[in-house]
Amino acid sequence: MRIGELSERTGTPRRLLRYYEEQGLILPDRRPNGYRAYDERLVERVLQIRDLLDAGLPTRVIRQILPCLDRPRIIHFSDATPEMIAVLEHERDRMTERIRSLTRNRDAIADYLDTVRLTRDDAGVSERN
Repeated sequence: MRIGELSERTGTPRRLLRYYEEQGLILPDRRPNGYRAYDERLVERVLQIRDLLDAGLPTRVIRQILPCLDRPRIIHFSDATPEMIAVLEHERDRMTERIRSLTRNRDAIADYLDTVRLTRDDAGVSERN
């Protein structure tokens, strides 16, 4: 498929797809005319990259872990350096804190909405009487 179709199917702008290629996150084939040709499997890969970016991982870390996501879990990852493990632990901990913060904010908004609804319902009942 061409870059436009991959862009449309993943909701990813073409410029970001080119950036992912520059970063080594995706590798399209090149046709004799120089056009990029994207394999069907890259649709899922781009969506996976976007999810990891949305989770806050930098592209340098994503580039390191993407090959691991294609392999069965029974494979041992001998290329996992202490530095890579430390980076991933840091990112995991940062995500965990972000989840806690989002959960706190969600709960505060829910409490506020409950209070507003209760207040409006009480006001509506007394106005009708």
